[in-house]
Amino acid sequence: MAASLLTFIFFLLLQLLNNTFSLEIHFYNQSCPRAELIVNSVVRKHVLQDPSIPAGLLRLHFHDCLNGCDASILIDSTEDNIAEKEAPPNLTLRGFEVIDDIKASLEDECKGVVSCADILAMATRDSVALSGGAAYAIPTGRRDSTVSTIANVHIPSPSFPFSAALSVFQSIGLDLVDMTTLLGAHSVGFCHCGFFIDRLYDFEGTGLPDPAMDTGLLDTLRQQCPPHVVTLNNISKDPTVFMDQQTKTPFRLDGSFYHGVVDKRAVLQLDQELDFTDLTSKLALKYANNPKSFIKQFSKSMIKLGSTNVLTGEQGEIRQNCRRVNG
Repeated sequence: MAASLLTFIFFLLLQLLNNTFSLEIHFYNQSCPRAELIVNSVVRKHVLQDPSIPAGLLRLHFHDCLNGCDASILIDSTEDNIAEKEAPPNLTLRGFEVIDDIKASLEDECKGVVSCADILAMATRDSVALSGGAAYAIPTGRRDSTVSTIANVHIPSPSFPFSAALSVFQSIGLDLVDMTTLLGAHSVGFCHCGFFIDRLYDFEGTGLPDPAMDTGLLDTLRQQCPPHVVTLNNISKDPTVFMDQQTKTPFRLDGSFYHGVVDKRAVLQLDQELDFTDLTSKLALKYANNPKSFIKQFSKSMIKLGSTNVLTGEQGEIRQNCRRVNG
């Protein structure tokens, strides 16, 4: 009886101890001093080869954090388990090879020290800076999940009603300002036609295009996304368009996305709905006219996103390979 009580107290104290751990700036200063420099170097190499990498990493980090920023999105499926990355909303995710490259370099430098969750967070931060954003100081100390299952995926679709998408953001501690700001990441990269094809030909089952879309943009997108070639069942054959239809800087994080919202030229339905509420429409106009205010808030919201439902202390593990759990 006494032994059972002592065991219970031990595990209770251990849980309380785990809960006291928190993320901190320069977490690896002693254990792996060159960690952030190595991450930055590898990210730079990949961005020079492919300027769309920042968009890929932003989306990869966001999809991971919707289920806790624990690198569960990086785990491959096995014979016994279908992992998160196999869920339909995750099939178009990119950037896994960048994380693999960084992990290999860090394992050579300081084996078993830097988590995959921190690698993804730092790599995303560095890619944001390389695409025009700010090099915000991100706290580290995350641990990696040992679980990744398709059943845990709850990703808002681009065609989600605005209120439903907001509920998903709020479920992980983000608010309306965060949502409006983080959607600004859609100023970089490209999007598969399948995610917005209904807006071009059969909006909400009407057989007509979305009346909220600028007619010039509608004509442009129809040329790039003919209905007979669009398929998300085979991603490699689904056409893509640049998310930024406003400027000739499709890989630069700036206020152009919000110009698109204001001018009814947002590609995704969810993005265009930012113009339909009082607060979000005011923010869109503010960010369009003052890009620096967008970049400043984007950094704050990214830090907030990256701190949601993290594992710390003795929770989880430090994966040796980001694609599979240890053991």
